[in-house]
Amino acid sequence: MDIYKQLLYILSFSFLGEVLSKVFTLPIPGSVIGMLLLFLALQFKLLKVKDVETVGGFLLGNLSILFLPAGVGIMVYFPVIKDTWWLLLIISLLTTAFTIGFIGLIVQGVKRKFEDNSVDLPKDRKDDAKSVSRTYK
Repeated sequence: MDIYKQLLYILSFSFLGEVLSKVFTLPIPGSVIGMLLLFLALQFKLLKVKDVETVGGFLLGNLSILFLPAGVGIMVYFPVIKDTWWLLLIISLLTTAFTIGFIGLIVQGVKRKFEDNSVDLPKDRKDDAKSVSRTYK
């Protein structure tokens, strides 16, 4: 019974987002608004994580299967994109590579800033370690 309640919470927020998107004619999809509302409810402790944890984990674990209908739906519009499919492929590859590189730089910056790389060495060994680290920079 708990799973049904969790599913009801998630679907209710999704439905509320759809309603808000349609009523106010917002350019943002209702599902995005719904998940934003769910996030805010979790953030402000109106809803506890355990209230949506099981179903949310299941949905995240099977997210790739949820994209299949959208991928198949693109085939309906194949006559529209048949002349430019290669541009879409190149753009997808380039933006994926850019995103991976950008995230890698962000992670490196965060690691440098917040992780302590010092090692407890004897005083005479610390000077050796500093000279070695200067050599490899």
